[in-house]
Amino acid sequence: MGGRILLQWEQNRDNAPDPLTVDLYAGGPAPTDGLEEVTFYQVPYTPSTQDVDARLDMIARMPSLRVVQLLSAGYEHVLPLLPDHVTLCNGRGLHDAGTAEHALALILASQRELPRWALAQKEDRWEPVVLRSLADRRVMIIGHGSIGRAIERRLLPFETEIVRVASRARPGVHGIDELHGLLPGTDVVVLVTPLTETTRGLFGAAELALLPDDALVVNVGRGAVLDTEALLAERGRVRAALDVTDPEPPPAGHPLWRAPGVFLTPHVAGGSASFYPRAKAFMDAQLARWAAGEDLANVVRRGAHRDR
Repeated sequence: MGGRILLQWEQNRDNAPDPLTVDLYAGGPAPTDGLEEVTFYQVPYTPSTQDVDARLDMIARMPSLRVVQLLSAGYEHVLPLLPDHVTLCNGRGLHDAGTAEHALALILASQRELPRWALAQKEDRWEPVVLRSLADRRVMIIGHGSIGRAIERRLLPFETEIVRVASRARPGVHGIDELHGLLPGTDVVVLVTPLTETTRGLFGAAELALLPDDALVVNVGRGAVLDTEALLAERGRVRAALDVTDPEPPPAGHPLWRAPGVFLTPHVAGGSASFYPRAKAFMDAQLARWAAGEDLANVVRRGAHRDR
């Protein structure tokens, strides 16, 4: 394929097949020239959604663009920006291990109150108490795609009961329309859904009210899937461990920072050390497919014209 390729990492530039012209862009100010020749654009990846608009605004300045490659699993926010002829690919599978590890870490940290003990250590306090357990807990995973399945695999050795929920029912998986009947008696809810008009505010006041006292909600999907105001209104009755928030990040002084029972991490679940070698290997293979005129991997929307 002809044209110019814009991507993030030197490894991929150096490994690109000979016919390809590859330039680097890792974020920051947009290149001042040459955007009109770009046919393949890998949007620079950072673990947070901060400053993503600047990286996406460049798409409007690429009239020759044929493919946009994301390294995130979520892609819905990009669809309105794409001309009909542009194919969109995402990073499905690249974040499974890191996000699943982080979801498990958030659950364990919350159940075993690790933030409490970290503070006690700083204050020279030794105060043993009986703690919650993960064993024998009922854990609901809302969003049973590749990341949801990876979370389940890591939870099963902890002797948990897993309840699977997805947008539509299938064997072994409940549909989202069954959610309210499943929430009572659930100890831990893990949210790992993309953000769409359907999932925005999916877990709000009604859902939180159905959870038992001291239940835990973990969000490693998208911040706006969980209704922040509804969570704050629970005043600690339902706990939360959030890697994503709405707003993100919470501004200084926002109640989330000091809400009782809430533990925050700054949107770092997917961007762990395991992600980067996998992402670079994926991009090497994707560029080889592009150069050979083969079908691309992880196509989530095919352009009106074929991408080869």
